[in-house]
Amino acid sequence: MEHLKLEQESPSNLSPGLRAVAVLEASKAALTLLLGFGAFALIHKNLDDIAERLTETLRVNPEGKLSSLFLNLANRATDKTLWVLAIGALVDATVRSIEAFGLWRGREWAQWFALLSGALYLPGELYSLVRQPSCLKWGVLIANAVILLFMLILRVKSVRPQS
Repeated sequence: MEHLKLEQESPSNLSPGLRAVAVLEASKAALTLLLGFGAFALIHKNLDDIAERLTETLRVNPEGKLSSLFLNLANRATDKTLWVLAIGALVDATVRSIEAFGLWRGREWAQWFALLSGALYLPGELYSLVRQPSCLKWGVLIANAVILLFMLILRVKSVRPQS
């Protein structure tokens, strides 16, 4: 009986594509963590003053869309929502960091996880794109679709019997 051995790639012979996905996930984790710390830093602060200062610092039109967005968010945010955002960001950054580490080390479970998480994000990205299309949303959708396809190809190749 032939024994199929699913070899785990050693970190020295990983594909550049897998390394790139790992770096991208680590970057998203770092950005999410920074945003979470930002939300945490806003707890117990006067958000209306912060929104006004941000509008002035960015030199945006006080009557424009961006300043209206800042002021609207400041009016609706509470300490509880900021805590939820900060903790959610910490959890998300932790999961992304674990995924990035696993991908960097060539772990099969991380590839499956990247495939699953990428597939879970696509419907929301498509919905957002249909509601309000933008170049950024198209870019995110295309990048995530490419990563999803790449992970799918890796997984299919790994389960095919070697002859």
